[in-house]
Amino acid sequence: MPQVVRSRVRALHAPPPVAPVPRRFRSLADREAVAVLHRAARVLVAALPELTDRMVEALREREPGYRAAIEADPAEIWQEVHQSLRHNVGSLIQPREFRDAAHRTSRRIGEVRAEQGVPLDAVLHAFRMGGAMVWQDLVDETARRHPEDVRLLVHVAADVWNFVDEHCGVVADAYRRAERRLAWRRENRQRLMTAALLDGTAQIADLPDTAAVLGLPEDGRYAVLALVDARRSPHGATHPPLELPAGPDALWHAGPEAEFAILPLGRGGDADPGTDEPAVSGEPERAQAVDAGDEALLALAAELRVPPGARVGISSAVDGLAAVGDARRLAETALRACPADGGVVLLDQQLPAALVVSSPGLGTALAHRVLGPLDRLDPSDRDVLIDTLTAWFDCDGSAPRAGARLYCHRNTVLNRLRRFEQLTGRCLTRPSDAVEVSLALAARRLLPG
Repeated sequence: MPQVVRSRVRALHAPPPVAPVPRRFRSLADREAVAVLHRAARVLVAALPELTDRMVEALREREPGYRAAIEADPAEIWQEVHQSLRHNVGSLIQPREFRDAAHRTSRRIGEVRAEQGVPLDAVLHAFRMGGAMVWQDLVDETARRHPEDVRLLVHVAADVWNFVDEHCGVVADAYRRAERRLAWRRENRQRLMTAALLDGTAQIADLPDTAAVLGLPEDGRYAVLALVDARRSPHGATHPPLELPAGPDALWHAGPEAEFAILPLGRGGDADPGTDEPAVSGEPERAQAVDAGDEALLALAAELRVPPGARVGISSAVDGLAAVGDARRLAETALRACPADGGVVLLDQQLPAALVVSSPGLGTALAHRVLGPLDRLDPSDRDVLIDTLTAWFDCDGSAPRAGARLYCHRNTVLNRLRRFEQLTGRCLTRPSDAVEVSLALAARRLLPG
């Protein structure tokens, strides 16, 4: 409205147009219409409190999005509506003086309502309701006191509604900017909270707030999955880097060398989902919760499909958000136990290998002590013995099954095992020696050098 009104006023002082007669007629009509508009607007300024009351009541009755805000703080809403009407009606009379203040008020309304979560459609509807109420009052006031001038308001009707549309645009722009800013803050807060959980630096006093913001139970059971995929950049991810089997949504976080997912496994001690009876209290409840978490992890590891070359480590189940940092460290240990060419390692299924990678120095020393004598052999001969030992352990000490895997006779397997015992002085039927050989093989496979 102020833009168009100003343009019409400026037209009175502008150079004569190309078609002077029609233009002069419209300018005279516009000048009279502006005078009628100013006269009616001054009456509205004098009656702003009553106009504000009617507008607030109209919002309460006709705009559900504002109802909660009005009930929560009616004085604040009244002041907001009053200030907006004062500036906007003032713009009808003095557009240049009121324009900036009116825009600031509209921007502030857009920002505040975005922060309060009032839908943008409701805010825009409120502005259009205000425009309709002001226009109707302008018409009613003119018809009551100067009915012959009502026809002149037709010349400024478009100006009034252009003004309303202009401020709807200002409000929408401010609302969306505030919404983006709030979304960034919310996402950044969630990212920082997730990082603190994984780092183990989250304060105990902050856990209830963290649980509420992230939508996770504070006393739930959790595991952490660690992923390294050389084909993607962790920090450039805009979607989950790995599709997980059906279940609770994982909470992903990109670290400097790996990506992590916090995996909710349910609440500790929940009732059996197949019954309505609660879990038995005490130690049986604890065992039931642990078994449920372990079963969920076993199912996850079995169903997980990873891209070729990607490496995944999955921690043991832990209790509560406070233990997520421990789960992250366990997941990193499982990741180190993952073969270099890719795969999935569930820590609970690879604890001996996890022991080896947890202390690389001791693992290397053990491998050298147990397998060092084989290094004096021809490399191809040494590799045959190493492969035979590995197959025999993988087949739970069964020579026939190891032979089937290696495409040789069981006696060939037994002969190679006896030769290993002769070269190293170890006895594979002695439990302590078998443990040392198994750990040495894991160290040789997983540790560099």
